[in-house]
Amino acid sequence: MAIREIVKVGDDCLRKTCKPIDKITTRTKILVEDMLDTMYEANGCGLAGPQVGVLRRLCVIDVGEGPIVMINPVIVKSEGEQEGAEGCLSVPGKSGNGTRPATVTATALEITGEVQVYEAEGLFARCICHELDHLDGVLYIDKVTDGLTTGE
Repeated sequence: MAIREIVKVGDDCLRKTCKPIDKITTRTKILVEDMLDTMYEANGCGLAGPQVGVLRRLCVIDVGEGPIVMINPVIVKSEGEQEGAEGCLSVPGKSGNGTRPATVTATALEITGEVQVYEAEGLFARCICHELDHLDGVLYIDKVTDGLTTGE
């Protein structure tokens, strides 16, 4: 498919709340493929709609177990805490430590339209929280506990 431009911090698109996807169309499927291609090209583990300029509740994730597509995702349960480093393709060259839930349960539509329940912990839980924050106009830099550092 195509590599899309990743929106960078400072662009208003990253601070807006996304609208749900009402119907999974061919256009949605193309967007998902483009987002996966873009995420892999940038060596990321997650990418949300606003990061490619699309204000829809959609994200893609791959933490090493294969690609996951989440349409209209919702976290329905979270427990515990984990502290760890986070970065973002929209905030290149920076990282910071933050607290996220240790485990999350999320529901979302797959690209087929079927409802999927995800039980996540560790990096997968952190990534779900990070990407769903994007859908609500929240960036991880709003949540870092020790300031941002450069990756240089």
